[in-house]
Amino acid sequence: MSAVVQGQGLVGLTEIESAARRLAGIIVPTPLIPADAVSDMVGAQVRLKCENLQRAGSFKIRGAHNFVSQLSDNQVANGIITYSSGNHAQAVALAGRLRGVRVVVVMPTDAPKVKRDGAERLGAELVFEGTTSLERMGRAQMIAEHDGLVIVPPFDHRHIIAGQGTVGLEIAREWRDVDLVLAPIGGGGLASGVAAAVKRLLPSVKVIGVEPQGAASMRHALDNGAPTLLTEVDTIADGLKPVIAGELTFEHARDLMDDVVTVDDDSIRKAAGVLVHRQKLVVEFSGAATTAAILSGKVKIDGGRIAAVVSGGNLGMPLECEDCPAAPFRVT
Repeated sequence: MSAVVQGQGLVGLTEIESAARRLAGIIVPTPLIPADAVSDMVGAQVRLKCENLQRAGSFKIRGAHNFVSQLSDNQVANGIITYSSGNHAQAVALAGRLRGVRVVVVMPTDAPKVKRDGAERLGAELVFEGTTSLERMGRAQMIAEHDGLVIVPPFDHRHIIAGQGTVGLEIAREWRDVDLVLAPIGGGGLASGVAAAVKRLLPSVKVIGVEPQGAASMRHALDNGAPTLLTEVDTIADGLKPVIAGELTFEHARDLMDDVVTVDDDSIRKAAGVLVHRQKLVVEFSGAATTAAILSGKVKIDGGRIAAVVSGGNLGMPLECEDCPAAPFRVT
């Protein structure tokens, strides 16, 4: 059994508002907090949209639940399956548990333990395959066909984008004076949804996507005019390294985003340290990418009002921060 049809065209505000109604009582409307330490470091007014405080530890439950909740009982009779480096896996596991259906997740062999344990704790059956998004997608497709499962895609589907777009909806409604919104890009579902919401509600606000230099699939797609396969990916931001951008997310990046910038791993690592030590936020490396873009000067600040999406908090590695306490922060 295949997933529901993706559809054509950019996701609209009506779809995002409908997703918000489906998510009411399911997700946490996360805080948009003043980032005083970051603001002082760059001379701008920075606020952090704390999706690290979301259920299952990241924004992903928004898209996963919006997708799964629209499947019929007949479609989910045998269960659902996804492929993910970890955060989407946990979100689909939670969405499946809320729906009361079987969940299988195909994860990379190098998936962080914190994310493997999280998906399993939420009731998912784990399968491990390769280290790239294409390898685990292929395995998921084989299992889905054999077992009659519905594939819940990680990013390239309008229901997923609309769900993630509720992050942008919340930002736009809470901070109408914002000048710039930053969202991390892995496959692009979050940044696409944020752009779709913000650009419809606050057309003059800039929306910029942020990718790791070692896995810049969307920047690569924009430079080449279409999604094209990266020959290799290498970054500490495990949630931001699909080897190819999605077709639908590419269209959103091309038509709605003002730019997509890249940040190196050293900048990401330092930004994560700042967020942990100075902002007291538990943030994984993928979630620190937007702060990295601010602190490294990859985006023009000009003393403006900046909202940065902190996409996840499923941290399983030690962090260090220059000028912060000497002992690294560690989660085991």
